[in-house]
Amino acid sequence: MCLALCACWQAYGQTAAAPYPKMAPLEAYLSERDAEISLARSAAPDSISHDAEVWVLGRHGYEVAVKGTNGFVCAVERSWTAGPDDPDFWNPKLRGPICFNAPAARTYWPIMLKRTEMILAGVPREQAIARVSSSLDKKELAAPEPGSMCYMLSPHQYLGDSAKRWHPHLMFFVPQTADIAWGAGLPGSPVLVGQEPEDRLTVFMVPVAKWSDGTADIPTAEPHKH
Repeated sequence: MCLALCACWQAYGQTAAAPYPKMAPLEAYLSERDAEISLARSAAPDSISHDAEVWVLGRHGYEVAVKGTNGFVCAVERSWTAGPDDPDFWNPKLRGPICFNAPAARTYWPIMLKRTEMILAGVPREQAIARVSSSLDKKELAAPEPGSMCYMLSPHQYLGDSAKRWHPHLMFFVPQTADIAWGAGLPGSPVLVGQEPEDRLTVFMVPVAKWSDGTADIPTAEPHKH
């Protein structure tokens, strides 16, 4: 997932031990409502997020907190939007502010909503992921529309214990595609890639120079992957 990164991006050289072997108490994943709205909006510049629809996490899933007018949807992803083998999958500290454009809000965001609802209902991780895959195969959930993308520019993001704040970046959601189609990972290319076979898609990611508040990113030498 984009944390993931959505969602959601972890450093090379992780330890073998799983620091979060199971889900923490639900309260550890919840946030104060107004604070979460503000954090969600920080995913994109105010010119985009000010008029976006905002969703917040409740006890049974995400719910609309603020109606929008520009087609964008902002939210704060939690750890279970990460890949199934990600050591941060149950990390209650993870917060990934994200703002989807309209095509991604219609096609990628529903995948995250469905997974979240199942996780909060107590469905085991492997089953929840398998059910989403099945829904995609049955066309109950749609493949990403052309042009699907999101902003992850929040200076307050926490994408895992290794990645931490990482970098401001854009993500582009496409049906499963070879890395080379975008030149991802080639020497000198700014494009990174995450292959997400369980969600039947590929996520291309491009780091950018500034956070949503206009402050400059401070690059690090350590490489990261989805």
